Amino acid sequence: MPGLLSLVGALSFALIDCFDIGISTKCVNVPKEMRLCQDVGYSEMRLPNLMGHTTLREVIPKSIEWETLLRTGCHSQSATFLCSLFAPVCLDTFLQPCRSLCVAVRDSCSQVLTCHGQSWPDAFDCDRFPAEEDTCLTSVGTESSTYRKLFPKPTCQGCPTTEEPGAHKRVLQAFCQNNFAVKVTLTKRKRASGDSEYEVEGWVEMISPGSLFPFGSRAIIQQWLLINTNCAHKLTPSSNRAVQYVLIGNVQDTNVIVNKIYLWHRKDIPLTLAARKWKQHRC
Repeated sequence: MPGLLSLVGALSFALIDCFDIGISTKCVNVPKEMRLCQDVGYSEMRLPNLMGHTTLREVIPKSIEWETLLRTGCHSQSATFLCSLFAPVCLDTFLQPCRSLCVAVRDSCSQVLTCHGQSWPDAFDCDRFPAEEDTCLTSVGTESSTYRKLFPKPTCQGCPTTEEPGAHKRVLQAFCQNNFAVKVTLTKRKRASGDSEYEVEGWVEMISPGSLFPFGSRAIIQQWLLINTNCAHKLTPSSNRAVQYVLIGNVQDTNVIVNKIYLWHRKDIPLTLAARKWKQHRC
């Protein structure tokens, strides 16, 4: 996540608490290039914003750098928090994020930054935001345990090695020792910033779904790639050629952990046999 990490350092000079929210501002349409803030419930924003950006030419590239963090799904209200700073809603006065909202997003999303050796930016210091929840944007509760069970989240982890399958019985044993097994197609593409991003191409084939549901598995695997960028880099080749893998893992305390990875070849007999026999196999 090079673009995101470079921005973390660049934000160190943006002191939100030094910005005068009483200065004269203007309302402008939220540009379509600010994909970060297209689904937050309003279409006009204030400039200068709470980050001190005075023009759209300045704010658009800064907001784009945070799209990757948003796509990791680190917190359900991360877009609300980020857009309140980069694209504050056009009202009679600035509506800042409450301290509680900042803390909720920080506690979840800082784990993604930590995964890449970075810390929560000083510019997002939660102590700078108001504590009174009737004059600012507050956090809307917490995700229920039922929601977390239905939509478990990937976490930062060490990279499992890509293994040779060996005999199909060994693969079946790996299925038995874990909670899910899925076949995915991974590819690499260049972002507008020039950074590489790794994506799940097409559908995810559920060999052994376990606690993963078909309608949410693609998003979960995509988030795992975005959080564990170093792992994704090892899995995808230097070219843009798509590669297929079988990912095997567990859902532990509603966190998705990938434990084994097999490179999938059409002529790979052990993997093919294991996938076919799994439904009738008894552990």
